[in-house]
Amino acid sequence: METRAILNRNQAESKGPAWYCVRSQRKHEHIAAAHLRMLERVTVFCPRIRFKRATRQGLVWVTEATFPGYLFVHFELEEMHRQVRYAHGVTGIVRFGERYPTIEDGILAQLRNHVDAGELKEVNYEISQGDRVKIVEGPLHGLEAVVMQVLPAKERVRILMDFLGRKLEAEVEHSRVLPQVDHPLAA
Repeated sequence: METRAILNRNQAESKGPAWYCVRSQRKHEHIAAAHLRMLERVTVFCPRIRFKRATRQGLVWVTEATFPGYLFVHFELEEMHRQVRYAHGVTGIVRFGERYPTIEDGILAQLRNHVDAGELKEVNYEISQGDRVKIVEGPLHGLEAVVMQVLPAKERVRILMDFLGRKLEAEVEHSRVLPQVDHPLAA
């Protein structure tokens, strides 16, 4: 009964379908999105990023949600609240107190401009002279260095690093170094 009263108050604020932020379990945003896409009169936007991450096995491509635990859904709140709220993978519709905030179309249009048609933004780091890198494979694994020169014909880079208190220059395969960035979206 309480939900119906909240929905009636929200309907007075916004008429027609609108964009809402929906919560899902982290790492399961794509599952919630797939189930929501099965509903009629529901549009889903679940942006993701794809980037290389260093693991014990070396560099691997990883795909993660741009907004972990959240996705955007366009629907008529009063009419589709129950179907959206209880779709597989959905843990709730974001609300503040008794208000379900909507997201302006323009804001989502800007977000869509930054991702491909498939809602996927691939972040590919180009290494250039002067970049700070971390060695992610081989005997020098874990060391940080500065790129001195990119050797494209050999697909190698010449790096300068501090090793045992000395400056040491070495050549390593391009695939064995990863640029030092705080977060994949920072690039």
